[in-house]
Amino acid sequence: MSAAPAVPSAAVFKVPGFWRRALHHRSFAIGAVLTLLLLLAAAVSLVWTPWSPYEMDLASKLQRPSAAHWLGTDTFGRDAASLLLVGARASILVGVIAVGIGLTVGTALGLLAAAKRGWVEEAIMRFTDFSMAFPAILSAIMMTAVFGAGIVNAIIAIGIYNIPTFARITRASANAIWSREYIAAARACGKGSFAITMQHVLPNISAVLIVQITIRFAVAILAEAALSYLGLGTQPPQPSWGRMLSEAQTMMFQAPLLAVFPGMAIALAVLGLNLLGDGLRDLLDPRLARAR
Repeated sequence: MSAAPAVPSAAVFKVPGFWRRALHHRSFAIGAVLTLLLLLAAAVSLVWTPWSPYEMDLASKLQRPSAAHWLGTDTFGRDAASLLLVGARASILVGVIAVGIGLTVGTALGLLAAAKRGWVEEAIMRFTDFSMAFPAILSAIMMTAVFGAGIVNAIIAIGIYNIPTFARITRASANAIWSREYIAAARACGKGSFAITMQHVLPNISAVLIVQITIRFAVAILAEAALSYLGLGTQPPQPSWGRMLSEAQTMMFQAPLLAVFPGMAIALAVLGLNLLGDGLRDLLDPRLARAR
């Protein structure tokens, strides 16, 4: 009896009909468009912005949207459209690194717990319980008190916050794979725990991890905006959607649009990633795929 080869979940994207189903899946299509707009805004800001986001012009402060300033100007005379474009870069940077930290460390811990079981699994799960007692904002406040405010500390805090989530999801999904018959066959063929984990377990739970990445990315963007709003995240003069909201709150009656634009940017980015995650979950789940 030989072990059944594991098919990486990434291969699902190459299956005929996947993209046809994806294009007809409303959540996936809307989420993909919104996510691409976020990435496009960040990419465009690397090479072009209508105005310099760092240049202040007090004589032009609080202008309404016009041909010169598409979304108006803020209290320092900076172009709001340029600030939004460059702020997308900060959100993506924090999301990629923070989710990367959570994915790398959390997945490794979850796979180790599922493979070893016993006291190792128990210790890892209790560690994740302890980590979940410190939300991203609380962790950032503690780190700020020790090391000072900054985007690096915000990234580390959000990354630590993501670790227990990935660890728990990985462990639960991996335990289901370890109970399959082809895992027993692989063991009978003399494969060790590490080989089974890398060749069979990890490829077969990658779909779950892909969906979770999009969801945690949305959470990271929201957390970064919250931390920047509190003055604990991205620091001046680097633009940030959260700090744009913080600066706009004192001008709500004079220039309410200053709060509307970054608020909409955060909402659409989070909505797009959540819809993308929901769509991927439906498309990558074999049972839901057959139902469609």
